[in-house]
Amino acid sequence: MTTENSLPPLKIKDKTAKICIIQGGMGVGVSLSPLASAVAKEGGIGIVSSAALDRLVTKRTGKAHNTYEAAFEEISLAKANGGIAGINIMVALGRDYEDSVKGAIDAGADVIISGGGLPLGLPGVKKPGDTALIPIVSSARALEIICKKWERLGYRPDAVVLEGPLAGGHLGFRFEELGLESNRLENLFPLIKEVSLHHGGFPVIVAGGIFDRNDILKFLKMGADGVQMGTRFLVTEESSATPAYKQSVINAKKEDILVANKPGSPCGLPFMVLRQSPMFVSALEAKRKPRCDKGYVLTKNGDGQYAKCMAKDDNTASFCICNGLLSSAGYNPQTEEPLYTVGVNGYRVNKIVSTKDLFDELTGKKEFTQKDSDLYMDIQAQTL
Repeated sequence: MTTENSLPPLKIKDKTAKICIIQGGMGVGVSLSPLASAVAKEGGIGIVSSAALDRLVTKRTGKAHNTYEAAFEEISLAKANGGIAGINIMVALGRDYEDSVKGAIDAGADVIISGGGLPLGLPGVKKPGDTALIPIVSSARALEIICKKWERLGYRPDAVVLEGPLAGGHLGFRFEELGLESNRLENLFPLIKEVSLHHGGFPVIVAGGIFDRNDILKFLKMGADGVQMGTRFLVTEESSATPAYKQSVINAKKEDILVANKPGSPCGLPFMVLRQSPMFVSALEAKRKPRCDKGYVLTKNGDGQYAKCMAKDDNTASFCICNGLLSSAGYNPQTEEPLYTVGVNGYRVNKIVSTKDLFDELTGKKEFTQKDSDLYMDIQAQTL
């Protein structure tokens, strides 16, 4: 038998989560306040995705919200029932990045997790106060660059999320790097841990392919401080993914989950996708006319204006990630085909569960094997 909280806590900055699980910030619109609040209530760290929050909150409330107001609103709701909650903000969403950061800090977000590019200027956007700033990286080199840049801004990461190539959504590797042995999460971790220790020893959280209790215990035994999980929370009752999205994950086979390249995300990063996603199918067959009317992944043109997007003029190299993901969160299903993303282990999901039931499974409140028990005792010995 285990104790009620059979996983160690996770301390980041001056906040301690009872359980060392961070729920991934899945955008667009999957990780909103209902999911983040439920995770926080169970003792983990609940995360809202900042992507397209202005549209999502505006539609839900019937009142116009800009990016700052939407981030403030969603974080406030995520924290309303107690526990630890924060936000994931992609660097690639350059147009809305700073307003998302400011809104989250002003709302009292416990953490800001930032990836989808290197968040080199994050500490300089606004004094974070009690909010922990956490970059997402996929290499020790990236973390070293961030640490040196942040040190010039008078700040050190409060933790880091190491995301391997098995994660859902955008991946921080070149397409040809995804299958390299050196990029397995197990092999990346010791290098990241070394950089962390060199810069003061901040917590290292691992992500990408973490599916069950055994995976969590394995990385804790290796020395990780916690894990981040997306796919398991995607198919929960509290997730804001549409029923069709959740069912598509449940129905998926291993071969249905692939990394989109051409067509791919207009961000230029490899993107894990469900083969049957309607927008992906249309993009493969070049059936969808190029259209970009949301603009969240726009980059600057020669005049410094956010006006460029690969999916705006060409439907052979890119799908429209903004419209596709918004549709898979129920925002515009009548006018746009949905785009479904999931981690590489998504085919192992076989039913929708509540967040509470998922935590009961992951923390060992339900029955688990003797092997789990042995690993748990090892971890307990390390944390004494």
